[in-house]
Amino acid sequence: MPVNKIAVLTSGGDAPGMNACIRAICLACEHEGIEVIGYTHGYNGLLRQDWRTLERADVYNLIQRGGTILYSARCDKFKTKEGAELAAKNLDELNVDALIVIGGNGSFMGLEHLQTVWDKPVVGIPGTIDNDISGTDFTIGFHTAIQTAVESIDKVRDTAEAFERIFLVEVMGREAGFIALDSAISSGSDHVLVPELFTSAAEELVKILDKLEVRRKNKTNPSHIIIITENLWPGGLQVLADSLASETGFDLRVLTLGHVQRGGSPVSKDRMLATRLGAFAVESLLNGARGVMVGETHTKPVLVPLEQTRTTTKNLNRYSVEILDRITRLG
Repeated sequence: MPVNKIAVLTSGGDAPGMNACIRAICLACEHEGIEVIGYTHGYNGLLRQDWRTLERADVYNLIQRGGTILYSARCDKFKTKEGAELAAKNLDELNVDALIVIGGNGSFMGLEHLQTVWDKPVVGIPGTIDNDISGTDFTIGFHTAIQTAVESIDKVRDTAEAFERIFLVEVMGREAGFIALDSAISSGSDHVLVPELFTSAAEELVKILDKLEVRRKNKTNPSHIIIITENLWPGGLQVLADSLASETGFDLRVLTLGHVQRGGSPVSKDRMLATRLGAFAVESLLNGARGVMVGETHTKPVLVPLEQTRTTTKNLNRYSVEILDRITRLG
């Protein structure tokens, strides 16, 4: 079936590089003579027929901008059968031949849901700072989020050393520890807590206390930085801080980096990845792909069934875990 008109939307949590990806899709489509429209506010725009045409002038100077010019949102109504049917009807009314969605796991589940009532091709592009999508080495936005986190942690280290304090720094990641692990290594942090390796609060507390005792004896490190994935510690990060203060008498501070990790101009790696995946998505549609995510493994483009992104779990780099353990063991 010929592809003459492609629709694109961004859904879920925004990620630096989404604009670069939109740009690549539009420019690749222009090269092939394909019309492009963009739905705004994620799947909400698809239900409301809230869309705009996308041409070269709209996207040409977009590669360096964070956020998404199409805006993003989550949409509970789309999850219903009626919502999917309305979306399919709206797509057909505009004679859309294929839909590209840039987003994370939830966005891809939305594409699977749409496929039950719409028989035209859909392709997902992994755009999330969490890097938690199976089938691709990296997701758009991850490298920028790491850079943002590391820059913040570096500044925290300065003030932590000045007062010989312990800082507990919470980073994003949802239910995955990719941001925490990579930012901990890149910032030279002293300990990391991630969901994949978390045992129990009691056991993890003992591990932290053991490292702090080594720090006390060695007297070589005036500061101590602990990186933690969001929503991991039972009761919240302040509970951990209070427990450590009670056990050690050390001066502790808690810092939540929050949404700053989603913002900012994308770093070069995210710009490159977004551009490659956007262009590859268009190429794949022209070659008959449907119901897949475009990704990269070992720098090679790959097509991954959407179902696989939902049913398989992406693992942490075990070597990175071993490295962090080795270089922080002496406190």
